[in-house]
Amino acid sequence: MYTTRTCPFCKMQKDYLNSKNVEFSEILVDENPDEAQKMIAISGQMGVPFTVIVKDDGQQVNILGFDQQKIAEALNISS
Repeated sequence: MYTTRTCPFCKMQKDYLNSKNVEFSEILVDENPDEAQKMIAISGQMGVPFTVIVKDDGQQVNILGFDQQKIAEALNISS
């Protein structure tokens, strides 16, 4: 999950994932310009949170913003 320290939606998403016991990696793009460039290359934009979910079958789901429904669907959890 690509985030910044000051993003309130990033905090909401992290709280949501933690409440569902979902493990995730956080990449702070405001502290790491190289990772910010990777995020832009994948997403085509600079908004956060930007989440990349790789499913068991290898399918990659990219989600821009804190979209609880899309996250729940991608992870097959109840929202």
